[in-house]
Amino acid sequence: MKLKLGLATLFLFSLQSYATENTALISQGEYLARAADCMACHTPDSGKPFAGGVKFALPIGTIYSTNISPDKQQGIGDYSESEFSRAVREGVRKDGQRLYPAMPYNAYAKLSDQDIHALYTYFMQGVKAVDQPNSGNDIPWYLAARWPLRIWNAINAPNPTNSATSTSDSDPIKRGAWLVEGPGHCGACHTPRGWMMQEKGLTAASESYLSGAEIEGWFAPSLRQLPYDAEQTALILKTGHNATSAITGPMSSVITHSSQYLTDSDAKAIGLYLDSIRIEKNQRPAALQVSLTDPDKNYLRYCSTCHGKEGQGTPNVIPSLQNNLLVMADNPASLIQVIAQGAQTPQTLGQLSWSMPGYHHVLNDEQLADLTNYVRGRFAGKEEKVTASQVKTFLATH
Repeated sequence: MKLKLGLATLFLFSLQSYATENTALISQGEYLARAADCMACHTPDSGKPFAGGVKFALPIGTIYSTNISPDKQQGIGDYSESEFSRAVREGVRKDGQRLYPAMPYNAYAKLSDQDIHALYTYFMQGVKAVDQPNSGNDIPWYLAARWPLRIWNAINAPNPTNSATSTSDSDPIKRGAWLVEGPGHCGACHTPRGWMMQEKGLTAASESYLSGAEIEGWFAPSLRQLPYDAEQTALILKTGHNATSAITGPMSSVITHSSQYLTDSDAKAIGLYLDSIRIEKNQRPAALQVSLTDPDKNYLRYCSTCHGKEGQGTPNVIPSLQNNLLVMADNPASLIQVIAQGAQTPQTLGQLSWSMPGYHHVLNDEQLADLTNYVRGRFAGKEEKVTASQVKTFLATH
């Protein structure tokens, strides 16, 4: 009797230990999925989590993200862990077909086997299966072939075996490097592309890495010239704004679905890493003495009420136009989008979303160009002029 009772107790204890360990593994996988921003790319607005169908307009055509819920028919429910690993880190589906590199497997190659195990456990046990068919891609037949991706991968994608790194490094800068270069795949938007549509750099060893890039009518600014320190970088990743700046545009989704869930130490680690790879410009141009012609008076009419006559903004509330990434960028795309379409900061836990109205309904393309030139000239010393045709092109792209 005592033996049976002892075996039963041992069995129950083992079950409890397994459940505790499995819960921790699922939680770890969920955190990695957040850090990797899986939700934003695989969950459409008002759609079910990870059901796919998010539209991506690429130079070769339009593709739609796939269902990565554990549904066995439409999703990845029948993937083994090794098949899941190959898809995530090498861009190869269960059936052997190559994934288009819109899936950032070149960054996910840095995930370790332990990371993959946690992610797999989360997606199979912590995500609800969704029976939603995948949408067909809209790519011309002569560009739709996937076999050339084998060559593309050989040239541009790292080998997971050589790239995987530990996620538990105690050095915060190394931890930040792993988060940025790996699951965060920041280079996918912030690094310019080459003629093969590859990122021109995958690590800070290349000066092109994170130097800024145009994407869908916006300009993702350089992360190697941030006008604030690591603490303020961490704050903007967690809340969507800091003392002098605020996030809008495509990055808002990243804040809402991903970076706001980072631990404080991970957000700070990213800030420290970006600060460590800073590239300083030789000299920031002095602000131009711009006269207030009739078109430029639109700044006083529409902008100065909130941003101030000197563009100083209000700390922690209204972004400053001085040392502003959108204003200082050589590419004016994002500034044009904000002036014309307005802006809204991300929705985060415990933080209100702030809005700025757009002025395309009251200003024509030429007036928008004039206002953009005034802001860039006065607050960033930019002499290059934006034209009305450029405004029209950028707004049509968005």
